[in-house]
Amino acid sequence: MAASVFSSALYAKLFPTGDVGRLWSDSAEVRAMLLVEGALAKVQGAQGVIPEISAAFIHRSSLEVQIDPGGLADATGRNGVSVPALVSEFRKVMEAPEHAQYAHWGATSQDIIDTALMLRMRQTLAAQEVILRALLKVLGAQADAHADTPMVARTYGQHATPTSWGAVLAQWGQPLADALDDLSAVKSTALWVSLSGAAGTASALGPHSNETRAKLADALKLGDPGRSWHTDRGPILRIADWMARIVATLAGLGQTAVALTATDCAELVLPGAGSSSTMPQKQNPVGPSALAALGHQMNGLTASLHAAASHQHQRDGAAWFTEWMVLPQIALSCAAALHIAENLVSHWRPDADAMAVKFNGLGGVHAEALSFALAANMPRPDAQTATKTLIADATAKGKSLEAVARAAHPDLPADLFDPKAQMGTAPDQARSFAARVASL
Repeated sequence: MAASVFSSALYAKLFPTGDVGRLWSDSAEVRAMLLVEGALAKVQGAQGVIPEISAAFIHRSSLEVQIDPGGLADATGRNGVSVPALVSEFRKVMEAPEHAQYAHWGATSQDIIDTALMLRMRQTLAAQEVILRALLKVLGAQADAHADTPMVARTYGQHATPTSWGAVLAQWGQPLADALDDLSAVKSTALWVSLSGAAGTASALGPHSNETRAKLADALKLGDPGRSWHTDRGPILRIADWMARIVATLAGLGQTAVALTATDCAELVLPGAGSSSTMPQKQNPVGPSALAALGHQMNGLTASLHAAASHQHQRDGAAWFTEWMVLPQIALSCAAALHIAENLVSHWRPDADAMAVKFNGLGGVHAEALSFALAANMPRPDAQTATKTLIADATAKGKSLEAVARAAHPDLPADLFDPKAQMGTAPDQARSFAARVASL
């Protein structure tokens, strides 16, 4: 089910998914479904729903047998779901029909597929957490080291006021740290077992179906929702939205990095940047561009997933199929973004000299501070008007704003045009984030 861009060897280095990639292979899906079938049989055997000896045989077989996903493809195409072919093949390879007949007792395809999905989701989230923590550590260390490194902040792509490189790093790092803090809640409210039968009524599971579901949840270390969630795709959306938050933050990091590496800016250096086929002078920001691309893709994927959360009646084939198509790509997109970002941040280098140069020239980045300094001796609207007049005068004379302002107002504070004195809370923001990461 994985998107070709992730599975293709041609682009595997551009969009690395690490261990997560293996979790979304057909083999991993089949293995997860077999684990669910085996655990269900074991639970039902202990309850006396099926013969205990048969339950033990099915459970052991689920851990030992190998089923080729390719052999299930034709039947899956006909049935629109993989479980009928899987169960048939599972019963066949057990070579013990007296026991095999009890496999998949009372369950429906969606029970097996959704529960197996949650097993893989749990592993996916665990793998993503590892790389997220590594990324945060790198961001935190750099934020602390550059808490006082001045740079020009930009809004609408234009110079705004002084900030620090450490504060910019914290700007990306804080929402990532928030996501890490929220992960335990996501797991507890989304990693659910599914066991409610063909139409969500558990009619074929017997009078103790609620107990069976609870014990299956315990056996697989998943949450028991206490109900059917065949058409309630909230658990899926909660996980996907958590991943989308991460990708959105990293896409913003990527877009800003593209701008900071631009020839006319050159405030960020990317060792080993991409080359052009015809322009030898170019060092293309491939990693940052890949992050931005993943952000674009994630927007479309999550839109499709949310649309597919609306099911007709008690199960909706089209909605369910759509989920199968986009959910693996969501998981892989998040994994790829995390890997790319961790590698990018670990190797990039801010050019403090290039950042400092941006404070030269007109010095318009200090205009806000100048207007507030003037407001100490005149009404605020008059101070803003005076500042605009000074900017126009400096531009016309080809002088710096500081020279023109000090000539007109000799009593201005000595450090008014010193970037390090005008960063506000930027250094504190950087250090606060660094301290937060250090406590993780």
